[in-house]
Amino acid sequence: MKINKKAALHNLGCKVNAYETEAMQQILENAGYEIVPFTEYADVYVVNTCSVTNMADRKSRQMLHKAKKMNPDAIVVGAGCYVQTKEAEALLDDTVDIVIGNNKKHELLAMLEAYENDHGKCGNVIDINHEKQEYEEMFLERTAEHTRAFIKVQDGCNQFCSYCIIPYTRGRIRSRAIEDVVDEVRRLADNGYKEVVLTGIHLSSYGRDTGKETLLDVIEAVDSIDGIERIRLGSLEPRIVTDEFVSRISSMKKLCPHFHLSLQSGCDKTLKAMNRKYDTAEYLKGCEILRKYYDNPAITTDVIVGFPGETEEDFKITKAFVEKVHFYEMHIFKYSRRKGTVADKMKEQVADTVKSERSAVLLALEKVQSLEY
Repeated sequence: MKINKKAALHNLGCKVNAYETEAMQQILENAGYEIVPFTEYADVYVVNTCSVTNMADRKSRQMLHKAKKMNPDAIVVGAGCYVQTKEAEALLDDTVDIVIGNNKKHELLAMLEAYENDHGKCGNVIDINHEKQEYEEMFLERTAEHTRAFIKVQDGCNQFCSYCIIPYTRGRIRSRAIEDVVDEVRRLADNGYKEVVLTGIHLSSYGRDTGKETLLDVIEAVDSIDGIERIRLGSLEPRIVTDEFVSRISSMKKLCPHFHLSLQSGCDKTLKAMNRKYDTAEYLKGCEILRKYYDNPAITTDVIVGFPGETEEDFKITKAFVEKVHFYEMHIFKYSRRKGTVADKMKEQVADTVKSERSAVLLALEKVQSLEY
């Protein structure tokens, strides 16, 4: 029987969140809900929240409040990373009716039914950090884009970089079964999708929890699927870029030669303070390997400026390193303090004015390098 109700969803944060939001939308559509834009009147509003920065927490709260304001009688669902770390706060918030943490988003329908039956606020947030979790299987048959689909193949992170809250919001690494990835991509190919982007919270960790397949195996499996013409990869850790890895992927003509290698800093002292698991020599070696097997690959990266303790000399070392690597694109971030992380408690916090100056320098350099590429 068709449900005569409208649902609206809003996504905050990363590509993994975007995938999960579309999967939740598909769950609601399959149950008979009419999906409407988030700015319109709806019976159910789902906000898939983010918690990567303090600002992301604030935006998450704002969107939850906005939903209830649009329709005070609607059921407002807060899902994802913000409510995972702030469950008690979210449950006390009068604008939030249902709280769903990570690894529980597939239970959205059951939570809606429980709320409607009991007419009481309910939550489903598990201790994602101290209980061994299985990969949460969700799937798509179509996406908002016409020809490209983001495919989540991995969740969780074991890195514990000193500035990052994500290991606490997403838990430990979990890999999706390769047969489930293949089944989903085949369905998408049958529905006309030509390009897939393999993504995860820490994509390079795929398979480490199972000891079975690796990320290479996933890429090769997707490469063999008829109808898929282009494959892209999400953010990679530098250490995955070995001769074996690149020699194998370079033989796959469907794989686009665009590689996002997270750098964060070009200064070894700062990398160590960040608890990154590589140094600049390893990073540069990875770029050289990519350029050995590919003719002028597009290498992109992230750089954080103004990390606690970063001196002017440290910044100059970073600038010299990114000049040496020569990226196609750089995403420059001013370090943002995040409560609950090691870096938030570090002394020698850098002034916002200094962060802005350093950001401007690298953004100008990025424009030059991008044009030269």
